[in-house]
Amino acid sequence: MSIITGVILYDVIGVAIGLVTLAWIYSKWALQYWKNKGVPYFEPAVFWGNLRPPHRRDKSIGDEIAEIYQKARDNGWKHLGLYNMVSPVYMPLDLDIIKLILTKDFNHFVDRGIYVNEKDEPISAHLFAIGGKKWRNLRTKFTPTFTSGKMRAMFQTIAQCGTQLNKYLVEEISHHEPIDIKNILGNFATDVIGSCAFGLECNSFKDPNNPFRVNGRQIFQRTNFENLKFMTATIFPNLARRFGVKMLRKEVSEFFSKVVTDTVNYREKNQVHRNDFMQLLIDIKNNKEGEHTPGDGTSLTLDEMIAQSFVFFIAGFETSSTTMTFALYELGKNQSVQDTLREEINHVLKKYNGQITYDAINEMKYMNQVIDETLRMYPPVPFITRQCVEDYVIPDQDIKIEKGIRVFIPIKGIHYDEEYYPSAKVFDPERFSDENKHDRNQYAHIPFGEGPRLCIGMRFGIMQTKVGLTNILKNYKVGINKKTKQPLKLVTTSFIPEVEGGVWLDLKKI
Repeated sequence: MSIITGVILYDVIGVAIGLVTLAWIYSKWALQYWKNKGVPYFEPAVFWGNLRPPHRRDKSIGDEIAEIYQKARDNGWKHLGLYNMVSPVYMPLDLDIIKLILTKDFNHFVDRGIYVNEKDEPISAHLFAIGGKKWRNLRTKFTPTFTSGKMRAMFQTIAQCGTQLNKYLVEEISHHEPIDIKNILGNFATDVIGSCAFGLECNSFKDPNNPFRVNGRQIFQRTNFENLKFMTATIFPNLARRFGVKMLRKEVSEFFSKVVTDTVNYREKNQVHRNDFMQLLIDIKNNKEGEHTPGDGTSLTLDEMIAQSFVFFIAGFETSSTTMTFALYELGKNQSVQDTLREEINHVLKKYNGQITYDAINEMKYMNQVIDETLRMYPPVPFITRQCVEDYVIPDQDIKIEKGIRVFIPIKGIHYDEEYYPSAKVFDPERFSDENKHDRNQYAHIPFGEGPRLCIGMRFGIMQTKVGLTNILKNYKVGINKKTKQPLKLVTTSFIPEVEGGVWLDLKKI
């Protein structure tokens, strides 16, 4: 028996060694791609390429890519080839090439190359991830949600959430304890999105553990294993779909599915009509005009409605709360900037009898500069992706990007490039005065991307951010509490910028 066991063990070890050897040979072969293309590159590590695996990172992936960007720029390169594990990735550095990919020759780079498994995880097939004809049709359908008229109509709902934020802060500062500002602004953002997208009152300040808030947190709290699974599924999507790989935790997917299903059923049964995102989805679902092909984005199934509601929630929730948090942190460090912004807020609101209105916040020019500088230093996503859908030759470079190759646009790297932003680590809203913006390439500031796949909810997110900042700064002087670990260090497992230990502020009533 022991002899048989030994033989089996020997065979298993032999097979394992054989598989590892084959994987090593394949990796070495795959990692010759950019060398064979004549594209500059940094020497990759076998298996892992140029990006460290999640469990070995000492910095966030955004900072890692920004570091690679700067090294390549120091070498005088206009572009370079990367490897995400064994998958080749093209990364343009020159702003003119970036403009070609994002805008001018967009039809060659329509897709994002993000993993979607519509069969096993329908919620993954949302507007941010899907491509092709379905994306075009849905984008056209959703664009009316964010017109000036619709934004104005939703403003009162956001303003009411701002009032609840004020009431909560009055109670919080009475305890004379440091304020965990990201958590509080997360409550504010959850209430805004819950109401504007789903027509539901979340009451996050009264119940910080409500289901929306809890599930919102889970979406962005990824483990190293979950990050590795995401990387692998992105590189080998067909294999991942074959094995039914899902990206979301089961309870999160089930929660959003139930919320949307219950909301749609209630509204249709009781003939409830609201001027919000959910109503737009219902109207598209019930579209009876003309002929429609299932799944082409001209109409919607319930699963597709769930997916679009989900991405609206995560985009509005995380982008706004993160931007407000970093803005207040920088304003706490730069008191003169904070004073200038507060003077503008008070001056504008005086014209509107002290009321925060849609027209009032749109008059706040310096507020725009503060937000733009915050988005420069802390972009909501540190890089964006595109996927080549048709072979493309880069003009004047004689380099062909083949169909299927993914592209990384290094947003954070560009935003910290000293050529465009001298003393880039210094917070300076004057960079975004009309005069300074005019003298700078438009593609040097792309916190939401650019071109036809520019973030569709950008204006909504900025409006929400303005309301939150205005409510706080008109009532409180902001300082940084010693509980905040400086300089800030970002969580290495998070794709979006998240501060280790949190951002703790002191608020003093004015």
